[in-house]
Amino acid sequence: MRKIFLLMMIPILSFAQMQFADPQPTFDNPRKWVIKLRTDDPVTVNHLLSSIYNVLAEYPSEAINITVVTYASGVRVLRKDYVNTVATTRINSLMQYDVEFIACENTMDTMKWKHDEFIDDISYVKAGIVEIIEKVTDGYIEVTPY
Repeated sequence: MRKIFLLMMIPILSFAQMQFADPQPTFDNPRKWVIKLRTDDPVTVNHLLSSIYNVLAEYPSEAINITVVTYASGVRVLRKDYVNTVATTRINSLMQYDVEFIACENTMDTMKWKHDEFIDDISYVKAGIVEIIEKVTDGYIEVTPY
C-alpha cells in the first residue's frame, strides 16, 4: 500500500517544484525584481513583505536580486517610528538576505524627514519613481504584489 501511495505522489511532487524559464537563474545571472511601495497601509505592507519571503523561498540562494523602492507614503514604512513594528523587524530580516530597501528623498524633503529618522542600512535616491524606471531599464522586472 505504501508503494502505491508513493507512486501516486511522484507526479504531484514533480508539479510542486518550480520550473524556471531559460536562462536559468544563477549567481552570475540572477533574476532581478523591483517592487514599488507607495503606501504605509499595514495590511498591504505585510502582504508585500510576505510575498518577498515567498519568492526568496523558491529561488536558489543568491539567484535573485530584490529591490523595494519606496515613495509617497510608502517612505514612512522605513522610518524608525513606523507604527507597525513587526514590519520593521521583517524589513531588517529581509535586509539580511540582501533585499535592498530604498527611500525617495523627494518625499523625505516634502515631509521634512532626515536620514537619521530611518532604519539603518537602507539606501536613498533623489526620486523614487526615476529609480524604478532605471531599474526596469537595467533589466529588473517590476511586479507589485498588492
